[in-house]
This record gives sequence, structure tokens and C-alpha cells, in this order.
Amino acid sequence: MRLPRPRSLAGQLFAMQAVLVAVVVAGCALFTYLSDRGQAETAARRQATAAATAVADSASVREAITGGGSPTVSLQPYARAVQRHTGVDFVTIMDTDGIRWTHPKKDRIGERFLGHIGPALKGRTFSETYTGTLGPSVRVVTPVYGGEHRVIGLVSAGITVDEITEQARGQVLAVAGVAIAALVLGGIGTYVINARLRRHTHGMNATELSRMHAYHQAALHAVREGLVMLDAQRRVALINDGARELLGLGETAVGRGVADLGLPAPLTGALLSAEPRVDEVHLTADRVVVVNTSPVTSGERRGTVVTLRDHTELQSVMGELDSERGFTQALRSQAHEAANRLHTVVSLIELGRADEAVEFATAELELAQALTDQVVGAVSEPVLAALLLGKAAQANEHGVELVVSGDTRIDDGLLPRTLPARDLVTVLGNLIDNAVDAAQGSPRARVTVTARADADGCLLLRVTDTGPGIDPEHADAVFERGWSTKPAGPGGRGLGLALVRQAVARGGGTLELAGAPDGGAAFTVRLPLAGAVPTQRPRSLRKEATA
Repeated sequence: MRLPRPRSLAGQLFAMQAVLVAVVVAGCALFTYLSDRGQAETAARRQATAAATAVADSASVREAITGGGSPTVSLQPYARAVQRHTGVDFVTIMDTDGIRWTHPKKDRIGERFLGHIGPALKGRTFSETYTGTLGPSVRVVTPVYGGEHRVIGLVSAGITVDEITEQARGQVLAVAGVAIAALVLGGIGTYVINARLRRHTHGMNATELSRMHAYHQAALHAVREGLVMLDAQRRVALINDGARELLGLGETAVGRGVADLGLPAPLTGALLSAEPRVDEVHLTADRVVVVNTSPVTSGERRGTVVTLRDHTELQSVMGELDSERGFTQALRSQAHEAANRLHTVVSLIELGRADEAVEFATAELELAQALTDQVVGAVSEPVLAALLLGKAAQANEHGVELVVSGDTRIDDGLLPRTLPARDLVTVLGNLIDNAVDAAQGSPRARVTVTARADADGCLLLRVTDTGPGIDPEHADAVFERGWSTKPAGPGGRGLGLALVRQAVARGGGTLELAGAPDGGAAFTVRLPLAGAVPTQRPRSLRKEATA
């Protein structure tokens, strides 16, 4: 048997609000009834007091009492007239023994007054609620004074409780009408508000909303990809742990504007853009991130959803893969060249010129071995040695001579563990590739590489070329993502030097751009080694340009 689904949150709130409105309206109606009844009784006492004292002060009443004969003859019509004009239910005039001279019912005249008269005989006007011949009533008894301030009679005027109740009932009915109207309006307003709430909560109850929030928080912090939600004013409304790590933001990011987060200008521009961005590559201080943005609209712009993917390792692996491809192409070319040379040697031998064949083979062998011996002798670090040999072969294929300077010296074990070989490949590989591209077509095209431990305890990497150099006006832009002197390809340009700057900043080093002696560009990188105390505080980036 399927259990009924719990009432939705909107339904629960509607029921609670309807009950609350009904209770408030009922309480107000009861309070109004009690208050009006009390006010009606007070008004009745004042009205009866005014009528009784007016009759007691009347000269004709005193004359009728003291004039002899039957006072009823003159007082009964007078009492009825006063009763009609003042709106009280009865006016009773009696002697000091309580014997009635007047009464609304003629057959009650001559009977004893039902009620208390003691305080009035002592000269005091008082009121009481008493059940008499007309039923429960609020009555006032006051003395009638004769000569020498002597009490010669009593006057009682009153209004029945039924009349008071009827007056209060009319007021309560009016209040009840207003209360019912308020209840209806409150119910309609509550229904409208809760219908809107039901749309926003999709009809879910409180338990479902609580469970969904728990799932939302768990999923938000579990995914490795970064997620940022911006509101309509481009402020961070929500950010998960992955995005904090990728963007290098702290706990205070929520509520801050995108422009105040200190992100690189291209990345900030992508986040502020009104147009969606798809798989855009951007660099932060130490990461390569792929950014996707999607505006949230519902008639008007509500905000932006931003997703971030970390491509730092992937970009490094792709760089290494490009290097491996270059090595493969170089080896293929070298194999082609070796085959040509081998055919030449074989042909010389077949022609009977063995001495010339030996001389040709020896010269080629010495030329190829010279660079290998120089690199292996100077660089004991296997990763750097392999990189330099591979880049030398690639440069040779492009008609560029790669020269390792004579002061290059990297002993095995010099590089600290905190300086990953992958970062060195990124830095030196990209600098050499750019230098080879720049030197192509120049007279005596040459790229010079220097790698050694500097006097201040830093690893110095310098790459110079014989190319046209870099315009000093572009010295500040050359390291930005997207800047390049080469035509854009399918994958885009301008990423190499940006990755170099990022790797150098990650290693706590400096990067300098200056003019080379041969007219080209000279890039110098200094990375602190383990245990070294730099002569100055390392800067993430230092750019210099000379004419």
C-alpha cells in the first residue's frame, strides 16, 4: 500500500498561515466584543445616571412628593416622558421605604422596589446590576432632597442587560463582517503567495528540500571541476572548492565583484562578458584553465554560470608530446640523411675510392659527435641533455644552428626536487622553439643556449637568437596569452611564452627580455636552487627591453 506523499512546503505554509489568520481574526473579534460590551455597560450607567439625577433634581418631582395626595397621578406621566426622551428602559420614583410611585408596568405601582436602596438613603448615588421585574438591568439609584437637605424620595433609572447585549451584538456583527472580509483577503493573499512559493519549490516538501540541499552541498564540494555562479551585478554568488583552488581565491570570494578578485585581465573579461564562452583557454598565476560561461536568463539577465577545467597537466603533457613529435621528426630526418650519407660512402667504395669514403664518413661522424659530446659533457641532467640534443636536431632541420655556450654546466643532482623536470622542459623548450622560429631566414641563423648555476645560487637559463628581435613597444605584451608574431593556426597562438611566465612564477624565479648581441632577442630565466639565498627577493616576472 502506497503511503500518501507529505504535504508540500507551500501547502504546509498555507495551512499554517490560514490557521494563524483565523486565530488572529477570532481573537480580535472576541476582544472587540468584550471591549464593546464593557463600553456599552459604562455608557448605560452614564445614561441611567444622567436620567436619574435629572429626575431627582426636578422641582416638579419634589412638589409632587411633598404636595400631599397621591404622587403617582403626576409622576407616572412624567416618568414615562423622561423614559421616552432619555432612552432608558425604566424610571422608577419611590418613597424612602422603597414603595414605587411609578413603574413602566402600572400593575407594579405600589409594590416594593426590587434592589438596594440603602446607599441612596444615606445621600449617595450608586449603580448596580440587579434582576428586577424587567429582568437583569444596569440601574442607578439616587436620592431626592427636600428642605434642610433631607431625603424625601428615591429615583431609579436603568437599562436592561438584554438591551446592552443587543447594542454590543450589533457592533460585534459589524466587527465579524470586517473579520470575515479580512480572513477572506488574508486567505486569498496567502494562497497567491504560496502558489508562487509552490512554483519556486516545485511542490517539494520541507524534507525533500532539506535532502536536496544536502545533496547540492555534497555534489558542489565533491566535483573537481570548478563551478562559479555570478549574479546579475557580476558578483560571486556561489563558488565551490574546485574553483577556489583553480583561481587561487580564498573564503572571502563570495559577494565580491569579478573585477575585484585580482584575476588576469583576459580571464576577468571572459567572466564579465555578456556572450557565452565555450572552451576558452586562460592562464592564471600557476594554472591553465578551460573556461565555459553560460548566461542565466528568464526574461532578463539573472546571472552567469561559469565552469572551469584544469588543463595544466594536460597542457604540459601536450608540450612534451610536441617535443616527442619533434624528436621523432628529427630522427626520421636524421635517418634520411644517414641513408644518403651511407649511400655516398658505399658508392665511393664501389668506385674504388676507399680512402675518400673513410675520410667522408669520419668527418660526418665527428661533426655529429661533437655536439653530443659537448652537451653530455656539460649537462649531466638527463632530461635537459635529451631536450638540447632533440632541439638541436629540430633546429638543424629548419636551417638554424643550435649552439650550447661554453660556460654551460649542469651537474647531476644540482636541480632540487622542488623544481620539476616538466617545468624545465616547458621553459627551455618553448624559449628554444620561439628562438628557432625567429632565427629562420636570418643570415647565419643561430640560437645560443646557456644553462648554468649562477653566482647567487640560482639556475640561469638564457636563450638568444639572431632574428629580428622584439619591438620595445611589445615588451609588456609579449608574455600575454594570445600575443604572437606568427599567423594564428587552428589551435591558436601566443601560449608558449605565457606558459613560460607561469612556470617561472611557480618556481619563484624571474624572467627577463633584452636585446641579443646579434640583434635578436635574449630571454633570461633565473630559478632559485635548493638552499640558495637570493641576493634579492625573487619576482614572479621581470621584463626588460633594449633597443
